[in-house]
Amino acid sequence: MQCRCRTLQLGHGASLHSIRWLTLRTTWASTLVDYDTPLPAGKLPGNLLGEMLRRYVTNDPDVIVGPGIGRDAAAIAFGDEALVVKTDPITFTTPDAGRYLVNVNANDIACMGAVPRWLLVTALLPEHSTTPRLVEEIFASLSRAASELGISLVGGHTEITIGVDRPLLVGQMLGHAPRGSLLVPGNVRPGDAIILTGGIAVEGTAILASSLGDSHPSLPHELLVRARALAERPGISVLPALRAMNAANVHPLYLHDPTEGGLATALHELAAACGCGLLVQRGAVPVLDETTAICKELDLDPLGLIASGALLAVVRAGEIDTAISALQAEHIVAAHIGDIREQGAGSRMVVNGEDVELPSFPVDEIARYFSSTA
Repeated sequence: MQCRCRTLQLGHGASLHSIRWLTLRTTWASTLVDYDTPLPAGKLPGNLLGEMLRRYVTNDPDVIVGPGIGRDAAAIAFGDEALVVKTDPITFTTPDAGRYLVNVNANDIACMGAVPRWLLVTALLPEHSTTPRLVEEIFASLSRAASELGISLVGGHTEITIGVDRPLLVGQMLGHAPRGSLLVPGNVRPGDAIILTGGIAVEGTAILASSLGDSHPSLPHELLVRARALAERPGISVLPALRAMNAANVHPLYLHDPTEGGLATALHELAAACGCGLLVQRGAVPVLDETTAICKELDLDPLGLIASGALLAVVRAGEIDTAISALQAEHIVAAHIGDIREQGAGSRMVVNGEDVELPSFPVDEIARYFSSTA
């Protein structure tokens, strides 16, 4: 790591306050970061997060899978089992925030090869606008979604607080799996196939449609109704896709669910986690019709739109047809969108026959849209 400081050299007596510039190097890029420049809304930049994890995370021999870019959850040794744990918030305003919270956390537990079981929730509620009705709506939404997935709500924290203008929900979910069945990045090798299930971008499309209301000058009412309904059907859970592959004896090598930052960000994260390159065919990516229409109207790129409900599954090349047939038999959208390559090949995408760098989205397209309309 190299740094340039306000003093000539960062000596033993220097503190973080003396740092002005820091060069961060990760598998994504080498970037000169100004410590005093505010960061945009969205995920922390991958290079910054990677550097923080490298410098500040404590090693523990009982941690089987620790924090890292592209890792959906942590796994801790617990006898012959692994305790799999995850935390994820819902920060966008949605009519059924509890359902989103349960599903995004359960998805990450399941992507580790574990069974999601227990949920704790922190609810930070806005001052002056929180009513008993709102509180019950949140609890009812959490309860319904958890019950559907066999998950128990076991605790948490509630608070009406200053400084927020909408309910902010943070979930912490726990699950379990036999230690030998965990899906870890080291299983992946060049030549393996990348399958996308669910299409893109269910979550972002539903949220945008809800924000647009019942009418829009350029989008038909029927399209907006269908788009809002995507949160329920096909929904944002990846568990049906995992069950379909399991029933067909397909053995995914690694799983990752695209969320904030969309499919493109998830692919970058997958490459970082697995230490590999990849080549994706843009024309093979299934994009929902409602997503295409709304993104075109709002000038958004579906590749960078929050995409819970989609799933990236890396499988051996010989299992491609079996996996896709099993998913389609359950009426789940599925496509072989690309392949794993050597790390030195980088993350690439073929667009209209041209091999280009896989796009990056430092800010999710939905956050960019809401910021521009605020």
